[in-house]
Amino acid sequence: MTWTQQQLSADHPPVKSGKVGVLVVNLGTPEAPETGAVRRYLGEFLSDKRVIEIPAAVWQPILRGIILNTRPAKSAAAYKEVWTDKGSPLAAITADQAVGLQERLGDSVTVEWAMRYGKPSIPEALESLMDGGCERVLLAPLYPQYCAATTATVVDKAADWLRKRRWQASLRTLPPYHDDPAYIDALAKDLGSQLDALDFVPEVLLLSFHGMPQRTLDLGDPYHCHCRKTARLLEEALGRPDLRMVTTFQSRFGRAKWLEPATDTTLEEEAAMGTKRLAIAAPGFSADCLETLEELAIRGKEQFLEAGGEKFATLSCLNTSAPGMAMLETIIRRELGGWI
Repeated sequence: MTWTQQQLSADHPPVKSGKVGVLVVNLGTPEAPETGAVRRYLGEFLSDKRVIEIPAAVWQPILRGIILNTRPAKSAAAYKEVWTDKGSPLAAITADQAVGLQERLGDSVTVEWAMRYGKPSIPEALESLMDGGCERVLLAPLYPQYCAATTATVVDKAADWLRKRRWQASLRTLPPYHDDPAYIDALAKDLGSQLDALDFVPEVLLLSFHGMPQRTLDLGDPYHCHCRKTARLLEEALGRPDLRMVTTFQSRFGRAKWLEPATDTTLEEEAAMGTKRLAIAAPGFSADCLETLEELAIRGKEQFLEAGGEKFATLSCLNTSAPGMAMLETIIRRELGGWI
């Protein structure tokens, strides 16, 4: 090597490259169960045009003038009921899923996690992966059923980050896995063992998916179809003919017509019809969160019992269960094919 080559080598900034990264992403959470933190979180979440498809000129005055002045306190009180020593359940579980994936995938891959709304953000996590030498990154939104308001907005955020980069990472996106045999098998094994462990035999298993406005279905979003297919395949895989399974949609917001039947209405109707023993599961959520731990396990139980039900159980999401982690490893290894 000549002196000139040695000098150029010495002056060259250090560059890390050649590694593969995986970024698992979930919806998001406030940083604390407090009004201010919830207001910041809701402000970001409800300003996403994929989430609220109302022209900004109409929506933002409503959001800033009414919703962010009334809803945060109520939501903060709900978060306080489920907050843990590790913080937000959703963030803590997603972080543990990332750790578990890192252990399963080994040193050939670097695994990070992020929240679409809140922290750690997608751009922060992607920067961390590239700083660590990851030129190829699998973006893994942990939404089994595709929806523009969930999966697509994760891709949007990653694309915004790519748009500003001089050196762009090569990006792949984990496809929806609503009908993947590995996912259905994991759900059947995990929910089956939880049902067997109950101290009562449910008459009904309610499968509650997050709701979306009806117009999303009318406009061609496949989410409703994905949820229905998951429910059908799961019922077949569970193989429990004595257990009646009902699919519903939760978390209605605003005055627009939402996907039906609604979870809260169905709970009351089931009790009124004479159902005494009911279990509820949320297969569309990859990790327990406010919507499962507060909306279903606390409020849903209250609704069912007050309407005349006698026994109620909320089954956990896949979280970091053995079936859940094996499923994540399977589908992520598949999408990393050719990279590792």
